[in-house]
This record gives sequence, structure tokens and C-alpha cells, in this order.
Amino acid sequence: MPDQISVDPLLHQARAAAERAYVPYSKFRVGAAVEAGGQTYAGCNVENASYGLTVCAERVALFTAIAAGHRRIARIAVTCVDAGPELGENGRMPCGACRQVMAELMGPDGEVMVDRVRTFRVSELLPTAFTL
Repeated sequence: MPDQISVDPLLHQARAAAERAYVPYSKFRVGAAVEAGGQTYAGCNVENASYGLTVCAERVALFTAIAAGHRRIARIAVTCVDAGPELGENGRMPCGACRQVMAELMGPDGEVMVDRVRTFRVSELLPTAFTL
């Protein structure tokens, strides 16, 4: 891959995590990596035969950082390694549930790097996030 030299290390970790995804049903591997407190945490999507129990890569990575004791995540990288060009940019974007979790755990200025799309602020992806 020609862009390998310029790939952000966080994105590289997300791509590696996608290779570990458990996706026997969709065959759609997603990886994510977050940066919090100078440390990184990776996650991949994990499917289940009871589809509602499937967990997205973004939430696995975010929740892993929280479980490690972090309360604010600075940035996240997301990759959908099986998203073909026919899906376009929208086929690579985080789902609504993940955007809501990002809004709470990262705040509006959190950085969301979407592989082969661009980098966003959380507030761009979910401008009117639910809050309590």
C-alpha cells in the first residue's frame, strides 16, 4: 500500500484490530483504536447469532479505554477494511450508536479519523447529541 509511510500510527492499530474481527455473518471487518492519556486501546467488531448482541469496533475500543481508567478519550481511528468502493464514504462511517458514545466519552471536540474518508470532530458527526 503506497500510503503506508504516512499512515497515522493510531490508524495502523485500527487496521490491525480489524484483522481480528469476529464476523461470521456479515464478513464486514471493522477496527478501531483510541488514544487516551497517552495510551492506545484497540477494538474490533464482534458479531453474535443474536444480532442485537453484536458490538461495534468503536465501542469496544472506547469501552476498553474506560475500563482501563480513562474518562476522556482524545481521538479515535476507525477503519472498515472490507468496505468496497461501491459503498462510498458513507459505507465507512461510524453508526449512530457509536457516534452517541463518542459524544459522551470524547466530547464535541474529539477527533474521529475515518480511514479513506477524512478526520472529523465529534460535533460534525453528531451535532445535536443526546445529553443528560
